[in-house]
Amino acid sequence: MKHLFFSILALALLLVIFACNQTTTTDSATTADATAAGAGQSAVQDDISQKNVVQIAVGSKDHTTLVAAVKAAALVDALSNAGPFTVFAPTDAAFAKIPKETLDNLMKPENKDALSNILEYHTFVGVVKVEQMRDGQKLNQVNLKNITLSVKDGKVLVNGTATILASVPASNGIVHVIDAVLLPE
Repeated sequence: MKHLFFSILALALLLVIFACNQTTTTDSATTADATAAGAGQSAVQDDISQKNVVQIAVGSKDHTTLVAAVKAAALVDALSNAGPFTVFAPTDAAFAKIPKETLDNLMKPENKDALSNILEYHTFVGVVKVEQMRDGQKLNQVNLKNITLSVKDGKVLVNGTATILASVPASNGIVHVIDAVLLPE
């Protein structure tokens, strides 16, 4: 009887090990397929964890232009990485203040570098929450240009023109929704 019990236990253990091995092989194959296809961090599927800065923008009905620009500049993978990032995210209404011809021109493949420069001017490496922002504070953005924060009457302005309307924490930083597009000099 003891021998039968150990045989069944050994068989069950082998089945569990085999099943685990199959799952790992499938996951590795899926990862290999994504990597082979050139997909980066943005291709990782995770519906459980907190959203990253790109996923927050994609999920916002007010940031469709920003999402299109991030895609056109090929920055989706970079902004999906661990970060941390502080992203100043202009709304669609903010982009509407830019002449349509200028915006359309920036979205063209031949102007990818100029578009990247503008988007990088909206991104700081590190997390800066609103309560940490100080009047006159300068942040050196990803494009190596500084923005200046000002705090007046409890409102935070970026470069004296863009007001932070809301802040959304992300798995890889924070997104500050702003009402103007920041343009580097």
